[in-house]
Amino acid sequence: MSWYLYVVRTVGGGLYAGISTDVGRRYREHASGGRKGARFLRANKPVELVFKRRIGSHSLALKVEYRFKRLAKRDKETIVSRGKFRLDRNTGAIRQ
Repeated sequence: MSWYLYVVRTVGGGLYAGISTDVGRRYREHASGGRKGARFLRANKPVELVFKRRIGSHSLALKVEYRFKRLAKRDKETIVSRGKFRLDRNTGAIRQ
């Protein structure tokens, strides 16, 4: 089973990152505003899914999500606009 990193843009222009094995289902859960959606996205309405990338294992996906969330917003925006990034599969480090 492959895990994905996905990024959602909010109404205010913010970016939310998460991981899932089924990105479409997960985005619908966020967009519905129900209890299965992320608390952050219940407060900051999602507008669109702007990025997704297959990562592989759950363990690696967690590492990549952690690293992505700690990037500066301009770096996140660069990754979203390019639609890709380089990944160190051992550490989960992200390079543009």
